[in-house]
Amino acid sequence: MKNTPIIALDFATLSEVEQFLDLFNEPLFVKVGMELYLQNGPETLKAIKDRGHDIFLDLKLHDIPNTVKGALKGLGKFNIDLINVHAAGGKKMMAAGLEGLRATNPGAKLIAVTQLTSTTEEQMRDEQNIQTSIENAVVHYAKITQQAGLDGVVCSPLESTLIRENIGEDFLKVTPGIRLESDKTHDQQRVTTPEEAKKLGSTHIVVGRSITQHENPVSRYHEILHRWEG
Repeated sequence: MKNTPIIALDFATLSEVEQFLDLFNEPLFVKVGMELYLQNGPETLKAIKDRGHDIFLDLKLHDIPNTVKGALKGLGKFNIDLINVHAAGGKKMMAAGLEGLRATNPGAKLIAVTQLTSTTEEQMRDEQNIQTSIENAVVHYAKITQQAGLDGVVCSPLESTLIRENIGEDFLKVTPGIRLESDKTHDQQRVTTPEEAKKLGSTHIVVGRSITQHENPVSRYHEILHRWEG
């Protein structure tokens, strides 16, 4: 699995994806989310894989253990590299999902969402009724994710250091909410730059609109890649 910035393909159609990918002449690591996958289906994954790119299938599965197990067993057949569930589903659900994924795709990584980077601590307390700090909630979810046998978590870069300190260096910390200084934060609340994310302990970063909506996506991608690697 590559360690280059993961480009979020936040498009509605496969044709838009292909037009975007046509701009690049190198293997990429891309994220296929619900908007794209649910409207276009597995054909999207095949088209991207045929171009030689790695795929993070970002569906955030959250259901009863048997349903998640069956879903991941089926999705594993599409040769994805990384996929996620919601840690809020609990250890049994995560362990069942891992079993399903390993049955068809032993090499794929399974990670869990802790708290969305659009979630504020106030929202977490008022709407989820989790009466602790967002940092404590994220670390707790990361710990039960590790106990379930998964490979890592999705978290904000701002929580990566805590997760590294509590769980270890090798536990994946995939972090959205990456912006450059000139970017708008849009609906993200807990954001950092690529360099800051690396210093904080992120193992992978996810970048969407900063690249896909830029006037020169290839140039912007290489700027972010350079800053991430540097």
